[in-house]
Amino acid sequence: MSLSGTDSIASVKGSARRKFSRLARSTAHRSRLTTIRLTALHSGELLMGCLLTAVYTLLYMCKTDNRKMTNYETYIFDLDGTLIDTLEDLKNSCNYALREHGMPERTLEEVRQFVGNGVRKLMERAVPNGEENEQFGAVFDCFRQHYLEHSLDHTGPYEGIIDLLSELKRQGKHMAVVSNKFYDATRELVHHFFGEYISVAIGEREGIRRKPAPDTVDEAFRQLGVSKTGAVYVGDSDVDLATARNSGLPCISVLWGFRDKDFLLSHGATCFVSSPMEIVAG
Repeated sequence: MSLSGTDSIASVKGSARRKFSRLARSTAHRSRLTTIRLTALHSGELLMGCLLTAVYTLLYMCKTDNRKMTNYETYIFDLDGTLIDTLEDLKNSCNYALREHGMPERTLEEVRQFVGNGVRKLMERAVPNGEENEQFGAVFDCFRQHYLEHSLDHTGPYEGIIDLLSELKRQGKHMAVVSNKFYDATRELVHHFFGEYISVAIGEREGIRRKPAPDTVDEAFRQLGVSKTGAVYVGDSDVDLATARNSGLPCISVLWGFRDKDFLLSHGATCFVSSPMEIVAG
């Protein structure tokens, strides 16, 4: 039966509400809504339905973007690009090694794209022809030695990180750091900047596969002495998203790090924060 007047608008509005209610329940953990097609017998009713659908879409998306953060018990943090900005020191050590071996230096933006899979992979991408270059081993060793000596020259926590860790500690939360950095460098950086808050820091070493394998995360839980129940992973990259999935953990993606939101969305990110204190449950 055809609808008319205020009954038509009310009916389409009610239909849109019901459809969005079902949609919200079925996609509670997704950031994007699927397209809803409203069936109507009259072109005017279809137009009104489309307008209402658009309005409810915007309202629903705003609601999900500002939803209350889950109150987790354990927080597993990535290091570079999440807790500390290491890009300048990584670039400087990379270029020192390249320069010492007569190779072209890299820009900050190039290094930004090279990081995320450990420092060896960083240098594979920075050195012309990567590992196939006969000088690669010498360049990598040069980089490693320089970085161990200069990893604190320009590196520091992102704004708001100390406040976040202080609040999580006050709430009695468990915290650990997992990184694809060298094991010693990871522990040194975490102890230097966050020793008051975080005692468990796992880096790359023999017997522990680098991320996105779950090994560093599993080792962090072992050293913390807690289970994965009520835990979350916090990172800034596609590697972090994959690590969280491989570890069976939800992931909070931070937007102040080395990758932007569009890139993270394309790799399956669903939960974002723009400032550290958004991570703390309200």
